[in-house]
Amino acid sequence: MEKLETGLSKGRRELDGKMTRLKNRFMRLVTDPYSVATVIAIVVLVYLIVVPLWEMLSATFKLSPQDVRSVPGAIAGEFTPYYWKKIFNSSISEAIFYGPLKNSLFISLMVSMLSIILGGLMAWLVTRTDIPYKKFFSFMIIVPYMLPSWSKSLAWLTIFKNDRIGGYPGVFQYLFNINPPNEISYGVVPIIITATLHYYVFTYLLMSSALSSINGDMEEMAEITGANRYTILSKIVFPLVLPAILSAFILTFSKAVGTFGIPAFLGLKVKYYTISTMLRANIRNRLTEQAYILGISLISIASFTVYINQKAIGARKSYATIGGKGVRKNKIRLGKYRISAVIILSIFIFIAAVIPLFILLMQSFMLKDGIYSLNNITTHYWFGKSNNLIAEGEPGIFKNPLIWKSIYNTLKLAFTASIAATITGTILGYIVSRGRGKISGKIVEQLSFIPFLIPSIAFSAIYLSMFSKPRLFIPTLYGTFTLLVLVSVVKYLPFAVRSGTSNMLQIGYELEEAAMVEGASWVKRFTSIVLPLAKKGFLSGFLLVFISAMKELDLLMLLVTPDTRTLTALTFSYTDTGYHQFADAIMTVIAAIIITVYFISLKVGDADITKGIGG
Repeated sequence: MEKLETGLSKGRRELDGKMTRLKNRFMRLVTDPYSVATVIAIVVLVYLIVVPLWEMLSATFKLSPQDVRSVPGAIAGEFTPYYWKKIFNSSISEAIFYGPLKNSLFISLMVSMLSIILGGLMAWLVTRTDIPYKKFFSFMIIVPYMLPSWSKSLAWLTIFKNDRIGGYPGVFQYLFNINPPNEISYGVVPIIITATLHYYVFTYLLMSSALSSINGDMEEMAEITGANRYTILSKIVFPLVLPAILSAFILTFSKAVGTFGIPAFLGLKVKYYTISTMLRANIRNRLTEQAYILGISLISIASFTVYINQKAIGARKSYATIGGKGVRKNKIRLGKYRISAVIILSIFIFIAAVIPLFILLMQSFMLKDGIYSLNNITTHYWFGKSNNLIAEGEPGIFKNPLIWKSIYNTLKLAFTASIAATITGTILGYIVSRGRGKISGKIVEQLSFIPFLIPSIAFSAIYLSMFSKPRLFIPTLYGTFTLLVLVSVVKYLPFAVRSGTSNMLQIGYELEEAAMVEGASWVKRFTSIVLPLAKKGFLSGFLLVFISAMKELDLLMLLVTPDTRTLTALTFSYTDTGYHQFADAIMTVIAAIIITVYFISLKVGDADITKGIGG
């Protein structure tokens, strides 16, 4: 009996000890600011990222009332694989899925390969050779990224449009009286070319960073042992930059496969559909379940490419490229090819950055389409008052209240989303950096990365699904400016968190520990120590998100309304209705705002877009 009582007492003490430890652990959780912030961050990220994905997926298995007649004996709202069978195994599958999928994959593959070649060559010239004017070239090479990807599409149409499909000739046909074939004016060829002229920047940024960090000692030792230039490149340089090449390929592929603007402007006229343009067509026709399945397909493709990237370069990420004497000082001498390299690089930059802007600006001053003479020049599309003889009475962009409202909406969205995303990214970056080695930090990092895997138009479809009706304590957000800000902030989180994490890792925890000894609270430490030291990185993150928000079309196309319409959405609308001069003028305004803000940020805060990559 005594042994039993002793055993029970021991069991109670062990149970009490466990309860006390659990209580203490719980109290630390609810009183430690870092733990509270981490829990809140995880809950919010799950709600804004994971729940919408689930809502989108579940909606594809619920029968819509409008399709009840298509499924004998079915009831609206019940579980059904009807939409999946319709997309993947029906008489229209080739037209609505397999055909567009082939087009998307082919475009993405070609754009990625060409971008690797162009971006890699320019990165090598700027970082590894003695080519002159490097600072100038470094800036001009990234200018195409600062413009909307589809601005090159508008420029291409202005030059190579033919009067068989476009209705009036482009510059090429007007000057040389040669009608470009449809394959040059529209379709896969111009889509690949114009997309490459935008996405090569990703390769340049990643590879220039990798090439700049290679330890010069290894190459010098190889030279001492008698290795030739080819051996050094193939045995030392290439293996070290291979992770950057693969990352650039996957990044470009995942972005190109979901892009909407370029294939919309250059493909729809000849019925050349991609997954992204087919997705929007389904949304416009209120076939939302089919659109969601197409969106899930885009997400799956992007996720698979990132998975392949992780498998391919996972083991190589541990390579050390900086050490000892550091980066090699003596650059490769181009010798007699130096002038030729400058000329070729200048021509490319002229084609990729200067010509598109010049063409858009020139076209905005043409009174009538297809007539490129001095007699046809007008400022009406900029400053003209309403005239029923021109554009059905549409006034110039600076006299048009609709456009001024769109300018206001765009700037308001860009600044609001940039500030919100950068602040959120800084806080989440703090959680990730201080949680290195902890499961909480890994969860936050992985959750914040998910939006990167989702193409913009698919992400837009997700939020359209989730917030088109009241959710818990959140009212219907569709048609509101709040929804545009929310979707922009969440979509740009991967870049904001990446920038924030990088900043936080450079700030030693010892400073916070010293403040803790003095009794400073977490809020006081964060606002007085962490944020001031992260100022420069904060501005870089802000600039990155601002540029992305200013030129965003894919993310907003499904969500804007006449009251919340942005400049990019208005540009698409004008192009769709044939008012190309208005679209070109607005595009020029967008480019001017982006470049102006970039230079102000560069001068005031030394912020630099080359320190991060956006969409």
